[in-house]
Amino acid sequence: MSKKFAVILSGCGYLDGAEIREAVLTLLALDSANANYDIFAPNENQFHTINHMEMSEEKEQRNILLESARIARGKVIDLNQLNTNDYAGLLIPGGFGVAKNLCTFAFDGASAKATAKVTEVITNFNDQQKPIGAICIAPALISLVLGHKGIEVTIGTDESTASEIEKTGAKHINCERNEFHLDQSNKIATTPAYMFDETKLNLVMEGISGVVENVIKWS
Repeated sequence: MSKKFAVILSGCGYLDGAEIREAVLTLLALDSANANYDIFAPNENQFHTINHMEMSEEKEQRNILLESARIARGKVIDLNQLNTNDYAGLLIPGGFGVAKNLCTFAFDGASAKATAKVTEVITNFNDQQKPIGAICIAPALISLVLGHKGIEVTIGTDESTASEIEKTGAKHINCERNEFHLDQSNKIATTPAYMFDETKLNLVMEGISGVVENVIKWS
């Protein structure tokens, strides 16, 4: 039976959920490698809802699972059903939803906490020596859970975010928008993607492709 990978989304839309382009490029890279995958998301309300044109908060509640279904074309599974034993590796696209819905890094920095299920999933993949790929701000989430192991990650070159990441015990490695970093010993691949706001889609694709390629290779 071919290997299967788990992808965790945090909603739909970069200001309050998953970064749509990063999510799609991650799935494209998996499909291009003929890799099988399932998409997961928490069945919980997202922290808040942002109007992506006005950049303002809306007075409505949205469900992370239902929002993620927009990207997954309906094929999304409640994160509580994710069993690490069934998957060869884990991939987490970025977006503020990672830092608001999967953990509190957007508000609390290095003192933030990941949700219980997300912590369990990341810990289990790492304990089983299965690879993890994290994109954009998602490396900060990985650092909240695994920073005590001295893991290496990148979110690009933003000094303030990198500083908070290093407070978790993780080591930050500067990378450009089309680059990725490989922590070989811990099997963690990371890339900045849209941590660089003004960037081109083809450069984001280069970094994400590198992450996905190595997660597959390590599995």
